[in-house]
Amino acid sequence: MGIFDFLTGEFIDVIHWVDDTRDTMVSRFEREGHEIKYGAKLTVREGQAAVFVHEGQLADVFTPGLYMLETNNMPVMTTLNHWDHGFESPFKSEIYFVNTTRFSNLKWGTKNPIIARDPEFGPVRLRAFGTYTIKVSDPARFLTEIVGTDGDFTMDEISYQIRNIIVQEFSRTIARAGIPVLDMAANTRELGTLVARDIATQLAAYGLEMPELYIENISLPEAVEAVLDKRSAMGVVGDLSTYMSFQAAESLTAQGAGAGALQAGVGAGLGMQIARDASQGPWGAAAPQIAPPPPPAPVEQVWHIAEAGQTKGPFSRAALGRMVADGSLKRDTHVWTAGQDGWKTAGDVTALATLFTILPPPPPES
Repeated sequence: MGIFDFLTGEFIDVIHWVDDTRDTMVSRFEREGHEIKYGAKLTVREGQAAVFVHEGQLADVFTPGLYMLETNNMPVMTTLNHWDHGFESPFKSEIYFVNTTRFSNLKWGTKNPIIARDPEFGPVRLRAFGTYTIKVSDPARFLTEIVGTDGDFTMDEISYQIRNIIVQEFSRTIARAGIPVLDMAANTRELGTLVARDIATQLAAYGLEMPELYIENISLPEAVEAVLDKRSAMGVVGDLSTYMSFQAAESLTAQGAGAGALQAGVGAGLGMQIARDASQGPWGAAAPQIAPPPPPAPVEQVWHIAEAGQTKGPFSRAALGRMVADGSLKRDTHVWTAGQDGWKTAGDVTALATLFTILPPPPPES
């Protein structure tokens, strides 16, 4: 952790710190048995800061550079030790080296689902995770507010608290943003910026700042995602009857034309034989004829309308006819129904075009 060169016996003339880890934020130069001599050399490298604590009081903070611990560059220590009178005897003090570089690729995530209100699906439960970077912006404040007297402070000791802050602000941001779940993937960067901005004040109170915050994924519960997958599959399939006919044709093609015809013939003959056997009673008597069930009622085709970026509907054809009459549906209005390839104008749809050509007769004379 720390490397200290002893140049003059029991006195330490050169003080510096070389970090060989990736997670150490603060390392303390132990004062036990070591006395710092007046005029000692202090080396603070780039990405470091040295904080002097004398008799429990924060004395000085040194930024990167080479320093001679003398009166002219230690005004606070001068006041504490009366060095202005030429006092050059060794003194004991605690020196904390603070790592001011960025700690990157730190993980965060929601431990429990976040309940949010979605404009389309209603109340939903969301989970999210991502990464962030953190750095010490104010070494003195970080030492007094977080580290205290810990001589070897690592990132793991504060990462849990930072994750809690991120999740709390993420929950508030999601609730205020009102972004639909299906659109969140396109807005993760903006959401990350909002969360980082909202927690900047809290981190500044600890002497920290968060240069980057990334949201890698926002997900729904598995059951909800399964329903969404089915909904997407239905949109891809389109007209279910056409899809079933296509599947049947594919099956016949896979089996071969001859095999398909043979199976069809055998199946038809077997069906006729079973029908004849069923028409005879158990002793050869004719079984009573049972009327076939009535066919199911036809499913009425419904339509959706797109106006000003909003979707309305569904509407029946009769309802669309009334809308044509009152002028709220025009030929250039975009409509869509199940099985249709994308949105089309109402005048281009055969089933609706006749609504614009049928005019009422002239009113009767008074």
